[in-house]
Amino acid sequence: MPTSLTIDPSAPRELDVALLIADLCGYTALTETHGALRASEVVLRFQGLVRQTLESGVSIVNTIGDDVLCAGADTAAVVRTALQLRDAIEREPEFPKIRTGLHRGHIVERAGQVFGAPINLTARLAAQAASGQILCTESIARSARDLGDIEARVLGKQQFKNVAYPVAVFEILRSTERRALPAIDPVCRMQVPIERAVATIVYGGTTHHFCSLDCARTFTSAPDIYAIRSAQPRPP
Repeated sequence: MPTSLTIDPSAPRELDVALLIADLCGYTALTETHGALRASEVVLRFQGLVRQTLESGVSIVNTIGDDVLCAGADTAAVVRTALQLRDAIEREPEFPKIRTGLHRGHIVERAGQVFGAPINLTARLAAQAASGQILCTESIARSARDLGDIEARVLGKQQFKNVAYPVAVFEILRSTERRALPAIDPVCRMQVPIERAVATIVYGGTTHHFCSLDCARTFTSAPDIYAIRSAQPRPP
């Protein structure tokens, strides 16, 4: 059975691990709308959900703001952790979605920190992912396909900043999943179960659902801005 990744500041070592980086979508908007206190509560709950969904052999390596970096020697365990974390997040009421990147490679652990190009690429994948999406490289996709109920869908090659070569990108999905996804509040970017929306506004032919009356009022003060931001795809 794989052992958890532990940081030993006394001696540098090279590790071949699967990496997972997840962060909260719309965290800045959440902070601006609901304040730093509410945002801090969300981050702490997010970190708690990460700990609860870790598979055996997968550990949290670092947390910075609303970003979490996990690693494990067993690629399959890291993939299952990513799926379980996404599902746990989407069950949370009035909570932002996450975007996730997965990659495998050699990193260096030294003086209580981890270093290496694989970490940068994993972060780029997470930044590229849409809300609720799990993106990975081919090294992860090959192992994911062996899990039976998991699909690694080809998205094509993409060029990422500070990565010298185009990277083949895949999306991790459960092959049988059919999920009823919540709406996203266009102001604070939190998930809103449609049946629990405090307010609903139809604008420009699109129905928008809100977690609070404050968000609904903010939307009505500048609907063009929030409607456009809600509809924009995430840039590479």
